[in-house]
Amino acid sequence: MKKHPCIMVVDDEQTILRLLTRTLEPEGYGVIATDNGISALVLLQQRKPDLVILDIMMPGLDGFQVLDFIRKRSNVPVIMLTAREEVTTLRDALSLGADDYVRKPFRTQEFLARIRAKLRRAEKNPAATTTFRLTREEQ
Repeated sequence: MKKHPCIMVVDDEQTILRLLTRTLEPEGYGVIATDNGISALVLLQQRKPDLVILDIMMPGLDGFQVLDFIRKRSNVPVIMLTAREEVTTLRDALSLGADDYVRKPFRTQEFLARIRAKLRRAEKNPAATTTFRLTREEQ
C-alpha cells in the first residue's frame, strides 16, 4: 500500500495554515501545521515530512533560519511561501536551498501542481531525503 505524502506547513498566519490544510487534505495529503520555526524544528525530527511549505517572515526563527537548519540535515523538498516580492528574497531563498518560491496570494491549482512536481521528484530519489537529527545543543 502506498503511503500518503505528509506535508508540513509553517506559517505564522492562521488563515494560511487553515487554507492550506483545507486545500491539501482533500487531495490526499497528510498535513502538519505549525505557526513558528521553533516548533517546526521539533516536528521535522518527530514526523519527517515528505515536503515542507515554509513562510519567510515569522517571529523568532524566520523561514531562512529554518531552511538553513533543514538543508544541513536533509534534502526534503522545501517550497518557500511569502508575501515578500523583492528579487533579493527570491535569490536568497533559492541560494539557501529552497526548491521553489511562491508568492502570496497564490493560485491554488498552480500551487498544487508545484507540490505534486516536488513530491514526484523526491519519490524518484528517496535516498535524497535524510532523517533529521537534533544535536544535544539544539534540543
